[in-house]
Amino acid sequence: MKTFLAASLILSSFLSAAPFGEQISESGIKHSFLMTGTKTAIIGEDCEVIWEVLANSRDGEVLPNGNVLITFAKEVKEFTKEKKVVFHYKLADGNKEISTATRLADGNTLIAEMGAKPRILEISPDGKVVIEVAVKPETDNTHMQIRMARKLPNGNYLVPHLLAFAIKEYTPKGEIVRTIKTDLPELGGREKRNWPFTAILLEDGRIMANLTNGNKTVIFDKDGKVNWVFADDRCADPCGGQFLANGNVVACQYGSKADARPDAIEISPDKKVVWEFKASKFRGFHEVHVLTTNGKSAGGRR
Repeated sequence: MKTFLAASLILSSFLSAAPFGEQISESGIKHSFLMTGTKTAIIGEDCEVIWEVLANSRDGEVLPNGNVLITFAKEVKEFTKEKKVVFHYKLADGNKEISTATRLADGNTLIAEMGAKPRILEISPDGKVVIEVAVKPETDNTHMQIRMARKLPNGNYLVPHLLAFAIKEYTPKGEIVRTIKTDLPELGGREKRNWPFTAILLEDGRIMANLTNGNKTVIFDKDGKVNWVFADDRCADPCGGQFLANGNVVACQYGSKADARPDAIEISPDKKVVWEFKASKFRGFHEVHVLTTNGKSAGGRR
């Protein structure tokens, strides 16, 4: 998407800082990307920090206009490149956490709340609730209810439920029309704690998912059968991810430990790790939005 490349170039023009971490690739891959977690920043292709908010975060994306939408635990903010807040949503009374937010094509913002009333919301630019969908996480453990919910082209919502070991597709009326189980025997069963964190619909109808404590990145077919699995010692609590336009998968590793394991990896369809990002003494990479690859838009789905 050319707009993502333009946004990255806009942001890189106003802030420069010391390198943060290193990118490792035998083929010379370099990415610029937004990272959220214990560091909220846009990292350039040479690992320079080109935009940063000094706060922990959950989710985030660079919008086509160059603004940055960031999800914090109890609020969502859209920042301009100068860090002026132009959209702000606060967690509803009675709920406890926000897990994700993403801007929709019509200008509304999808937000997922956890707590006594776990739900998916669509919020208009002027802050009004346009759609509210109650979800069924099958647990009262607030923090472990839902993660990176996304709206589908058919108008439904794809919602990972961690402790239910399930990715559920909801209609706007709250009806569950599909359930993809992540505790399948071929994935090691429930004892492997394959908690779904990311669920991304691919163009061919398959679904890519990062399974956190299960230390796997998986692609399921339309019927929920396992189509592709990546799992090796570089997987350390994979959380956020992106399916790039070139067919590769980027997964950020929340449980990385200094230099022992990378903080993010890029995996080719033939299960080769073609890129790694490492930052010494850093841990807590929660979500990623890859913007460019060697100066060109990375594109893809997230």
